Amino acid sequence: MKIDVTHQISAVRRKVGKRVLEAGEARVITIGQTYDAPLDDVWDACTNAERIPRWFLPVSGDLALGGRYQLEGNAGGIIERCDPPKSFAATWEYGGDISWIELRLTAEGEERTRFELEHIAHVDDERWAEFGPGAVGVGWDSMVMGLALHLSTGASVTPDEAMAWVASEEGRRFMTEASEAWCAASIDSGEDEQSARAAAARTTAAYTATGEEGQ
Repeated sequence: MKIDVTHQISAVRRKVGKRVLEAGEARVITIGQTYDAPLDDVWDACTNAERIPRWFLPVSGDLALGGRYQLEGNAGGIIERCDPPKSFAATWEYGGDISWIELRLTAEGEERTRFELEHIAHVDDERWAEFGPGAVGVGWDSMVMGLALHLSTGASVTPDEAMAWVASEEGRRFMTEASEAWCAASIDSGEDEQSARAAAARTTAAYTATGEEGQ
């Protein structure tokens, strides 16, 4: 895998916020990147069961409205909304927790597409204080990087290749810089700087010591 870590980290936009749902207040992290690819191609890459494993994880199930999907070794859920080729929303069920993801794609001309994904979750204050947004944010950074590589080169990356890269010096630098970027987004959202940096340090240690966590 040939990744320009500094370029990829700076190409991504990250935001941390909150949203009030029926069950109470939820944390929201938003990650976005603009790709040099047409809207229909990015949509296909994000929703075609044959392409998703080339840049993310093997997926099974019914990738249609109301269908249930399962990412190998990671989250599964139900597709709740779908508006091709612009958006979809689904539950994100992992480790006994249920959260939600919303993907939005926006054409920026004929050959560029803005990708934006929100992850919405009820997170208790103690858990949030321990790791902050980077707990899931660093994983999503890895995902948008994989999509960038796939869209720009057509390359496929196997899970073994991805894990080997994560364990490399370059991979650890990527995880560290992504964690620091989520720390900055957390501070921008109004989080206490000292607390945000302490949480980011714990997140960085977790990712660089054991590899990529599940979202």
